[in-house]
Amino acid sequence: MFILYILKHSETKELYIGRTNNPKRRLKEHNAGLQKSTKRSTGIWSIVYAEAYRNKKDAVQRELKLKQHGSNKRWLLDRIKYSIED
Repeated sequence: MFILYILKHSETKELYIGRTNNPKRRLKEHNAGLQKSTKRSTGIWSIVYAEAYRNKKDAVQRELKLKQHGSNKRWLLDRIKYSIED
């Protein structure tokens, strides 16, 4: 199983899109500063949204579509707007 996820930072409110086959391990890596793009001196990342895929290729394609900042990303963020608000 492959998981596409969206993280939100507790202080900066930034969003990060990624994928993994082990969400618990990956979240620990993000919060430990092991991922360059999510390394922050304060605050923590938390999962605010996830989608599960049986095939890795499907998860990769979905991640790439969302990272293009186009209509797919706008549509998803609009759909989950209350989940990503504080």
